[in-house]
Amino acid sequence: MNYTIGIDFGTNSVRAIIVRLKDGKSVGTGIYNYPSGKSGILVHPANPHCARQNPADYHEGLEKSVTAAIAQAEQSSGSEKFTPDSIIGIGVDTTGSSPIPVDKNNRPLAFDESWKDNLAAQCWLWKDHTSAAEAAEITELAKQLRPHYLERCGNVYSSEWLWAKILHCLRTDPGVFEAAWSWVELADYIPAILAGIHDPLQIKRGVCAAGHKAMYAEDWGGLPDKEFLAMLDPRLANLRERLYEKAWDVNTPAGLLSGQWANKLGIPAGIPVAMGALDVHYGAIGSGVKPVMLVKSMGTSSCDCGVIDSDTKLDTIPGISGIVLGSILPGCQGIEAGQSAVGDIFKWWVESVCEGDSATYARLEKEASALNPGESGLLALDWNNGNRTILGDPHLTGMIIGLSLFSTRAEIYRALIEATAFGSRVILERLKEYGIPVSHIVCCGGLAEKNSLLMQIYADISNCVMYVSRSDQSCALGAALVASVVAGEAKG
Repeated sequence: MNYTIGIDFGTNSVRAIIVRLKDGKSVGTGIYNYPSGKSGILVHPANPHCARQNPADYHEGLEKSVTAAIAQAEQSSGSEKFTPDSIIGIGVDTTGSSPIPVDKNNRPLAFDESWKDNLAAQCWLWKDHTSAAEAAEITELAKQLRPHYLERCGNVYSSEWLWAKILHCLRTDPGVFEAAWSWVELADYIPAILAGIHDPLQIKRGVCAAGHKAMYAEDWGGLPDKEFLAMLDPRLANLRERLYEKAWDVNTPAGLLSGQWANKLGIPAGIPVAMGALDVHYGAIGSGVKPVMLVKSMGTSSCDCGVIDSDTKLDTIPGISGIVLGSILPGCQGIEAGQSAVGDIFKWWVESVCEGDSATYARLEKEASALNPGESGLLALDWNNGNRTILGDPHLTGMIIGLSLFSTRAEIYRALIEATAFGSRVILERLKEYGIPVSHIVCCGGLAEKNSLLMQIYADISNCVMYVSRSDQSCALGAALVASVVAGEAKG
């Protein structure tokens, strides 16, 4: 009886599951909430676009979530007794683009006493939008000189992505930039430390983050060329050779579990560590992604993923975040789109404005369910954190119109749900416009599982059948399934 571990590094917590390979059932779960900052996010009081994370939270969360999942599996595995020795592989997914500045030994700068309180030395979380000006500059330069760089990321480079964040660091905190020997995506960093890799140049980088966030493609020799980067800043060009030349799909393991981490976790040393990937891409695998299916991961933000055959000629879909060969399933082109805020919008309304708690969510859902569509006369836009797809503009802001002195909390709550549903519909319409058929949608993540009103509104507005993934940890399940492939227990 063999098992694998899937670990999902989310925005506010890390979750680990133990998966039994004979039937894909999770037999143990461990969850660790990041202790640093506000719900795990380091913010700047004068800049609402700043969102960083303490890399130390990842190390502690990795150990505590996995050991908690193992302990639960040992207690609840029933007649088929689980033992840690039966674990044969480990897989990891993370948020992204969430790059970490590291030294020559792959050690985060934030671990150094001189940098530990510097926000620029932390992990730059996916939702950090401080580099909007740099993203616009990259977009304009690429349009003029390297338009093919933009073709596969919707013709707009995002402030959420690698090069914009590094360039912003270079300009706003050059001391951190100079101290960083390299930068490593969180999705590549966690597998590397599990495998005991201490040289950034020896890290096997995943094509998922590289292709969708760093303008990587083998067609043009990997990362953007040095001449292009030098036109942004010569120091970026010099950094390129300290990053990577090649990125890999999930058929290639990132390494083998080191003795150090095997001892910490209490599992066998030498088992394969799967290639890291972005959470929603592994969530798509955990949800059984295939052509004509769209997988929608619904959490603080929303990310939509799909796959098309590699033979399909598709260079670009304007506004879509990426078209990358092998980023989800090997041999298929992975497509990514999404909304910059979904759950965050509801959290803002319920917890910040209404000063509510979990009971408030349930009460507002019940009250909003009693309303007919359009009954309140309210109309909202879901641009509270900018617009990722299809406009690619982080400067946009949300809006509610039709308010009166009689508008209720529940009416506004329903209008916000409808706003995110129409934002989702725009993505579907853009995909169909460019010949990507979507017959049904599979949703995963906390919102899909907990909010039946939201699911019904989304189905009505999209005019599409909506399913909910059977796993409540689809991203971690996908990571565990990929671990089974590199361990030789399943086909890629």
